[in-house]
Amino acid sequence: MSLDVQIDALDEIMRKVISEKTIRSKIIKYKLNKYIHNNDVYKRIYAINKIVSEGKGIDIIPNEKNVNEAIDNTKQCLSALIAKRYIENSIEKEVEQVVIEKQEKYMDEIKLNIIKKKKGVENAKTLKKYAKLEVLDSVKLSNNIQNLLRPGIFSEIVGQERAIKSLLSKLASPYPQHIILYGPPGIGKTTAARLALEEAKKLKYTPFSKAGKFVEVDGTTLRWDPREITNPLLGSVHDPIYQGSKRDLAEIGVPEPKPGLVTDAHGGVLFIDEIGELDTILQNKLLKVLEDKRVEFSSSYYDPDDENIPKYIKYLFENGAPADFALIGATTREPKDINPALRSRCTEVYFEPLSSKDIEKIVENAAKKLNIKLEEGAAELISRYTIEGRKAVNILADAYGYTLYNNNASPEDDIKITIKDIEEIISISRFTPFEEVCKEKEYETGHVYGLGVSGYIGSTIEIETAVFEAKDKGKGNIRFNETAGSMAKDSVFNAASVIRKITGKEPRDYDIHVNVIGGGRIDGPSAGTAITICIISALLNKPIRQDIALTGEISLRGKVKPVGGIFEKVYGARRKGIKQIIVPKDNSKEVPVGLDDIEVTPVDTIEEVINIVFKEN
Repeated sequence: MSLDVQIDALDEIMRKVISEKTIRSKIIKYKLNKYIHNNDVYKRIYAINKIVSEGKGIDIIPNEKNVNEAIDNTKQCLSALIAKRYIENSIEKEVEQVVIEKQEKYMDEIKLNIIKKKKGVENAKTLKKYAKLEVLDSVKLSNNIQNLLRPGIFSEIVGQERAIKSLLSKLASPYPQHIILYGPPGIGKTTAARLALEEAKKLKYTPFSKAGKFVEVDGTTLRWDPREITNPLLGSVHDPIYQGSKRDLAEIGVPEPKPGLVTDAHGGVLFIDEIGELDTILQNKLLKVLEDKRVEFSSSYYDPDDENIPKYIKYLFENGAPADFALIGATTREPKDINPALRSRCTEVYFEPLSSKDIEKIVENAAKKLNIKLEEGAAELISRYTIEGRKAVNILADAYGYTLYNNNASPEDDIKITIKDIEEIISISRFTPFEEVCKEKEYETGHVYGLGVSGYIGSTIEIETAVFEAKDKGKGNIRFNETAGSMAKDSVFNAASVIRKITGKEPRDYDIHVNVIGGGRIDGPSAGTAITICIISALLNKPIRQDIALTGEISLRGKVKPVGGIFEKVYGARRKGIKQIIVPKDNSKEVPVGLDDIEVTPVDTIEEVINIVFKEN
């Protein structure tokens, strides 16, 4: 028998054993489009084998030497399928026979159920439990203070004017886009997204109707089963045997699709907080839904010819569930840590870190909503202990409750929160300052502030240097923190080369100890300029301005090279009370606009830095 005839026969048998819909789905799943209808018999047998073996058969396209092995393997798989079908048919016949034999018993049960329904499903025990639930439901605590103090309009989301404009431009459009919101926690990402949908629903030209929902879920809680037994995000199928669909469906062997959150969000917004924590496979499944705007359901128990199947179940299996929504994901991760495929389908909005002034304004707005007064300086005190608006409000709420209790007062009284009250709450809660306000001397030798960033949080780094003449000339040592990364240590050695050029002194004639105060682990080259200036200061005994901070990689030729995280570093310096920042000239376009409390100076060389930071003689 020729090879063509054998393969045609196998193909015909396969299509009798497996439904056309199942074959199509497997062709897509195993990417067999270019093989199944190919004139090349070897590619066709490869495709047929993959379909009948559930992808577990041969791994490569056979050739004339091993094609018989591929055909034999395919025959075995088809035999197994035919045997399975035969057993299933036998079982179905036996079940049908049992149903016929016990028809009278079923009729009696139905009659009993009708009688029970007429009498009612309730009894003394069930009614007692229902009454208990009603009593519990009647007990209401006061409104959650977070709900009370949560921003209700865009103007109450402090410090995010540019981010909100960007968010609205992407959502309040005839063609709304999927969006990822980046930024630190507690700065208003979720609230801004919720308000943006409400704003978009007011506009006639957007596709959002008044019924459009804002469905909110946390990506860290979206657990699912790879077997698709449960999937709260996309939906799943409750099979009658394994998972148990509704009783009336289970009894007749009908599987029941359960639409997920993507269908709940149809016509509105699906907001996934911490979307970066979502399971990778689940992210890929979500991407498929974003493309198709539908969710497909499948079950080996679904029989399209079964007359007992309700219309809605048949509709879900044959058409899928609608899932046309705008996705808004929020994350505290950096963009590089987010699935590239997900990023490519979304536009991006960056929320800005909150400054101390922003935190103060948030506290003052919350005080107005609580109808309380604040002692002068109380809001500023809270701002030292957090960079999160949510946490600032929590501190104020704690102080509010503390004041009411200690003064035996009621919310209707004139309440004033004092600095002492805030200090007491800070002490009880064991808060530590996020960053102390800069109070050091105006000038200091061998001490400088560098700038670092972790995630979306910028901060200052204290660097100090001590220099001593080496006991043996030319045999001095340079020592840096053991916890520092290799790139940071390289910055010290780069600095030594620059120092030799700038000062004319040989670093090997000295014992030089560079220390990052606090023992923080730093890596990357961005501290190079600060380290160089600190060593020069100690070496030449020249005092450095203490209201200034530096960032930038230092090259062997003394050039100040660009670094990352400028935006966040500027905010970190502002919290420290720094008045001037030196950044590489190539980073000048990344500096936040509209700064009125800090000066940012771009430089190109170490000589320019020296002219700015050292005390004039």
